[in-house]
Amino acid sequence: MTCQELRESVCRANLELVRRGLVIGTWGNASGIDRAAGVVAIKPSGVGYAELTPEKIVLLDLDGKVLEGTLRPSSDTPTHLALYRAWNELGGVVHTHSVYATIFAQASRSIPCFGTTHADHFHGTIPVTRSLTPEETAGEYEANTGKVIVEAFSGEEGRHPDPISMPATLVAHHGPFTWGRDAHDAVENSAVLEIVAQMAFGSIQIAPGLQPLHEFLLDKHYLRKHGSNSYYGQK
Repeated sequence: MTCQELRESVCRANLELVRRGLVIGTWGNASGIDRAAGVVAIKPSGVGYAELTPEKIVLLDLDGKVLEGTLRPSSDTPTHLALYRAWNELGGVVHTHSVYATIFAQASRSIPCFGTTHADHFHGTIPVTRSLTPEETAGEYEANTGKVIVEAFSGEEGRHPDPISMPATLVAHHGPFTWGRDAHDAVENSAVLEIVAQMAFGSIQIAPGLQPLHEFLLDKHYLRKHGSNSYYGQK
């Protein structure tokens, strides 16, 4: 992939966030990475989506050094870079403030798997990070946001230390981050996360004591689409 192709792909992914109603104003960003070249492309900070063009997408290395572009990269860039450095499988990262996912994040609540719609895409409870400390907030805030996301997948909590089977998390008091094979895959995961969050919110309203889906049914629905012996869709 050339740098221009990477810029064009990431620009399209950012505009797709608008088309899907996942961002308003300048709330959100998408990035992508060319692993072979070690180049990350990300939306510039504070630039409206109506003004966004491939030429305005900023190119950086994994240390955050700007390689091409005259605009400042997104203020969330250190978070994106922390995820790329932690997980080599990632090809794209998205951050939004989509309404229902952000409701759960602001409440510091994870999203349990209440049904098979959720299980088809996310293998279990969508985690929420711990809160940042005052020192972490006052220091390298965005880099520390990436740190607590990675911590949530350390295996110390929950049943899914694998960021591929759980390509999403909620940052406490803040909002959702998703990722995927590339920027467009990360956008798709962000869209599904928002729908799943809305369904979970409604389910809790109707049945406040609702329990998560049985594990055998969770596994069945996730693995039939994503497991080694999956049989959903066309080969």
